[in-house]
Amino acid sequence: MTWSVTEKATWNVTKQVAKKVTKKVFASITTRKCSKSRAALALLEENDVDPQIIYYMETPPSIDEIKSLLAKLDLKLLDIIRRSEDDFDELGLDDETLSEEIILDLLQKHPQLLQRPIVVKGDKAIIARPPEDGLTLIGDD
Repeated sequence: MTWSVTEKATWNVTKQVAKKVTKKVFASITTRKCSKSRAALALLEENDVDPQIIYYMETPPSIDEIKSLLAKLDLKLLDIIRRSEDDFDELGLDDETLSEEIILDLLQKHPQLLQRPIVVKGDKAIIARPPEDGLTLIGDD
């Protein structure tokens, strides 16, 4: 089958529009240094997903954005904290008497404590550990 110039142009525009739509639907919340984040992003791209990439160390999420992520993840606040980070102990996050407001404030000020990568699609999100878990949102409408 031979495609005319018009058909080729239409196909290329359609692909670009599809990528733009996908870009609006998916987000990958990540850091440049994390190998799991890079692997999750590569898997998404291999599956024709062109996510919006949010580097949360450069653009930390607001408290409202963290709350929104919690709802999309369907997790509790302490479930999205990286307990292996030195800051976890230094900030006293192991103190069970800390209020949710204090913990949210600390997470906003110290985003490195957030689990990563987080893949978001619409009103759903998943911590992509292992990276293949990020693919579970593909085709989930």
